[in-house]
Amino acid sequence: MAHHNELGKIGEKLAAQYLYSKGYEIVCKNYFFQKAEIDIIAKHNNMMVCVEVKTRNSDFFGDPQDFVTPSKIKLLVRAMDAYITENDLDLESRFDIIAVLKNKSREEVTHYENAFYHF
Repeated sequence: MAHHNELGKIGEKLAAQYLYSKGYEIVCKNYFFQKAEIDIIAKHNNMMVCVEVKTRNSDFFGDPQDFVTPSKIKLLVRAMDAYITENDLDLESRFDIIAVLKNKSREEVTHYENAFYHF
């Protein structure tokens, strides 16, 4: 497995652990719909939460959350709509980003709630 794939999996694991510690219920990981993948779908305070995890080993080129593009946001919104429809859910949804910086000397998890809105 390529190093960036391994780092991404580590970041998703750290993000899930963080969410658990904050009282979130993880209902799905790595949900695919067409060209989109939602890293984590969680339930919290009677709301469905779509979580995009961005993991980097350095913030030299910018913060991890800065790499969520408008086209990625549109894909995530479509995928979350599909998940809610498929599972016949009647809950509001929110879109969060969890940025993970992970290297030998640093492990930092930052949670951005309501990171973007429906387009």
